[in-house]
Amino acid sequence: MSIPYYDCIAHHALRRPDSLAAVDLATGRRHSYATFDDRISRLAGWLRSHAGIQLNDRVAVLAPNTTDTFEVQFACGRIGAIFVPLNWRLANPELRAILADCMPAMLVYDPEYTDRAQELAVACGIGRLCPFGPAFERITQDEPHLTETVAATLDDISTILYTSGTTGLPKGAIITHGMNFWNTVHSMAMAGVSRSAVFLGLLPLFHTGGLNVFSYPVFQCGGSVLIMRAFDPGEALRLIGDPGVGVTHMFGVPANYQFMGQHPRFLETDVSRLVFAGVGGAPTPDTILETWQHRGAVLQQGYGMTETSPLVLVLDREDAVRKAGSAGKPALNMEMRVVGDDGTDVPAGSVGELWVKGPNITKGYWKQPEVTAASFTDGWLHTGDAALIDDEGYYFIVDRWKDMYISGGENVYPAEVENVLYEHDAIAEAAIIGVSDMRWGQVGRAVVVVKPGLTLTEDEIVAHCAANLARYKLPHSVVFTDALPRNATGKVHKPTLRKQFGDV
Repeated sequence: MSIPYYDCIAHHALRRPDSLAAVDLATGRRHSYATFDDRISRLAGWLRSHAGIQLNDRVAVLAPNTTDTFEVQFACGRIGAIFVPLNWRLANPELRAILADCMPAMLVYDPEYTDRAQELAVACGIGRLCPFGPAFERITQDEPHLTETVAATLDDISTILYTSGTTGLPKGAIITHGMNFWNTVHSMAMAGVSRSAVFLGLLPLFHTGGLNVFSYPVFQCGGSVLIMRAFDPGEALRLIGDPGVGVTHMFGVPANYQFMGQHPRFLETDVSRLVFAGVGGAPTPDTILETWQHRGAVLQQGYGMTETSPLVLVLDREDAVRKAGSAGKPALNMEMRVVGDDGTDVPAGSVGELWVKGPNITKGYWKQPEVTAASFTDGWLHTGDAALIDDEGYYFIVDRWKDMYISGGENVYPAEVENVLYEHDAIAEAAIIGVSDMRWGQVGRAVVVVKPGLTLTEDEIVAHCAANLARYKLPHSVVFTDALPRNATGKVHKPTLRKQFGDV
């Protein structure tokens, strides 16, 4: 049987069968490329011959991080099925909406979610269920191998990734084999992903950050992927510091690095072996960058989104300190614009919405042609992110375009104010939202978590901001809370913040 061009696991099983492909850190299971390939082949054969999964059928997975999820992903690829990882943090009504949209032929699930899976299967008419665990192990060890793979093209759909969505229902971003290819090219060029890479996966695999930065590219290059079932800052630091593990690459959102930087183990962890420590998903406060820099690790900021597969911008290591705060310059074969409300380019140094175009961009959203049409202009994807370009051509992601609020006629970007808040020694977490004001239209409200054992007042916070920001950017009120609401990737969830602490 010939190896399809997209099947990196089979390729490396042929060339370097004994090399380590994947480690499931929760269970200690280790798979060489040969054993990984064997398991995937048996699973693919079972999916086609026993479960009856056909070309373009969707196969959904509801599970915390596990190497089993990768096996489902690659098995789907071999038979031309479409892989759909589900956000397990969503409530069942939210998952029902997603499943009604993609209509999977099968739901694969972790035993932890047995009751949820069975309820969803009944509600959504899913005829086939498959749990991870003993039954799945029997399939991947004992079933006959797949005898014939599907000859896919770069334009064929590999995956549907449902975005978290700030309003309305989540959208299913279509991810093609070609998008995965270009993301691997970008990962090699911009992050040094190679055969020698040992990647520590911190983010959930239902998110593009966990799946594609850099798990999939590392598999493509023949490196090793270590997967945490759930992010644990202390355990992550232990793994990073262990020379026997040899972690070279990782990627996280600012919260991952913030929580690791606040952990007692951080000051004794050797981080010098990290070839690439990427951070993205939200603007990164300077204090987080400086905390890691003082330990000898340069956090390289980047930018991407589900719809771009995802790498778009990365700040080179040699510029990471000098251009702290920038997301870097564009990836190979990418085109970018920063435009105003009228769709025309704004001058350098001015803030507008970032639009992108390139071969790594989604062709649209599953079964939502109207949403797809509204998201593009002449092939340019509207990212929804506010950005500016400086006089050296470096891009700065200012904030989410929708998170900006207008106070007294002036645009205020919460990330700028949040960056100042994080400079206060007593603040553990902070976020800014806009709330209605009779005089100014909207004003800022700071939502703050104070570090354990310390105290802080509203007046002290406003005074700290007044020493560093223009008057119209100052928060007009402060509320204190025990923790900020975050989504499954660790990003602060602004819609929940607005609901809890915004206008009543």
